[in-house]
Amino acid sequence: MARSDATRVLVGLVGAGIQQSHAPLLHQREADRQGVHLIYTIIDSAEHGLVAADLPEVLRWARTLGYRGLNVTHPFKQEIVRYVDDLADESRLLGAVNTLVFEDGRTRGYNTDASGFARSFAREFGAAPRDTVVQLGSGGAGAAVAHALLDQGVRQLVLVDLDTAKAERLAGALRGRFGPRRVVVCRTDDVGPWLAKADGLVNATPVGMAHHPGSPVPASALRPDLWVADIVYRPAETALLRAARSIGASTLHGGGMNVFQAAAAYEHFTGRPADSEAMLADSTELLRAGL
Repeated sequence: MARSDATRVLVGLVGAGIQQSHAPLLHQREADRQGVHLIYTIIDSAEHGLVAADLPEVLRWARTLGYRGLNVTHPFKQEIVRYVDDLADESRLLGAVNTLVFEDGRTRGYNTDASGFARSFAREFGAAPRDTVVQLGSGGAGAAVAHALLDQGVRQLVLVDLDTAKAERLAGALRGRFGPRRVVVCRTDDVGPWLAKADGLVNATPVGMAHHPGSPVPASALRPDLWVADIVYRPAETALLRAARSIGASTLHGGGMNVFQAAAAYEHFTGRPADSEAMLADSTELLRAGL
């Protein structure tokens, strides 16, 4: 964790299509409550024409300009790993980093997504059945969510991704940690039968975000007894969640995961404990205001 005396902090977010992210406001509001002078910037790769090969230069400039650290989001969470000096256990295990801290001339990578989703899931879906769960997406966030679901007691996790090879790589890592029979890879064309008998469905893809509109599955594939979780938090009600709620299914939006991962990142950046309940209230206010 960062030094506990950090009272002036410059941090940022690197990713694609992130102009509407709540990260700056969530961090800045928490910093204001604690009397920390925090500046949170956006480095949108879509606007600056940045690709994965530019990440070393981005990190070099961030260190040069005095950044304390960076949050990293889609599509760089896995690509950034190769440019990090020291990986925390969870980021090494997941093969993905969403929080970087610059300290003593080195770059340390953390992953707060898994714990963020786990806290949100336990808070809202603690008693939900979890014999079989279908997860859509196996990227950086998907890896974190998959680990969290298995840690939360999912007996069999079905991974679905357009890139089957990527899903197989994640499945191999998961099987090594959780056992050979707890993870199955399914082609997108074959997901119907799995959904028909699943207890839950988790969307860990960008589909549903403002710049990726739509639903990853047809409404006809949903059932009232199928709980549905989405890691997308803006909008809070994605097309997938709206369709699920309309037939009486229990739903979980991505706001909780977003807040809990942000709270953990804030602690890494500042060395100060975050008030996650206050940050949840901030998130609810921002979503209601359409910000």
